[in-house]
Amino acid sequence: MPQSFTVAEGRTVQFSKGNLQHIPLTGNWRFAENQYDYIGAGNANISQNYNGWIDLFGWGTSGWETGANAYQPWATSQTRSDYYPGGSYENSLTGDYANADWGIYNRIENGGTVGMWRTLTNDEWDYLLNMRSASTVGVYENAWYAKATVNGVAGLIILPDSFTMPSGVTALDKVNVSEAVFTANVYTTADWAKLEAAGVVFLPAAGYRSGTEVGDVGTFGGYWSSTYYDESDARDVTFGSDYLYVNIYDRYYGQSVRLVKD
Repeated sequence: MPQSFTVAEGRTVQFSKGNLQHIPLTGNWRFAENQYDYIGAGNANISQNYNGWIDLFGWGTSGWETGANAYQPWATSQTRSDYYPGGSYENSLTGDYANADWGIYNRIENGGTVGMWRTLTNDEWDYLLNMRSASTVGVYENAWYAKATVNGVAGLIILPDSFTMPSGVTALDKVNVSEAVFTANVYTTADWAKLEAAGVVFLPAAGYRSGTEVGDVGTFGGYWSSTYYDESDARDVTFGSDYLYVNIYDRYYGQSVRLVKD
């Protein structure tokens, strides 16, 4: 069942059922059926007329005409300034430019009503992964996250504020250890069903896209925030086999989007 995650003092969210996906030709949007699902190499087919699903998006490419040169979800420009909402690098996907947020602007076919979802800000990602009060899990106080492999897919587990390890599932190891490897915790689909029922979120290491080149599928996870950083970069969360950062990344890179609702 959905559980709450505190992202600021007095503010909680629930996560969507999976990563955001899109078909450029038809304009359809959906959430992945499973939290560990991703498109991977298929993102190399990205184009305006591609009749297949993609899930790696340049920053702020909701399809809303922001004044940026690259605002469509199929954008492949490798010019950073093409991704400036309103023509300024100082605009985030909030306020006057909130419609540049994929979740606010688009109807998501398995996601309820328009405007229900949004992208976390940089500060919210940081609070979620590094600051909130959460459950003690085994020997770990304030258990926020753990690297894991679920159904053979490498990624990041995020634990809800209130969490009890399900019966029959191997206890989590290396909780809140950013340099842990993905095999620190290995779970089957049966294990995952119990963890998901207990409110756990899983972000797969879905790789990245630069232009039409896709890389590091299964070894790198990059998830956008709604917050700008500078002329070149926007804020995100990135993780790999030995790191996890609330970070920055070039705006033109295609990265994953996992939406939340307040």
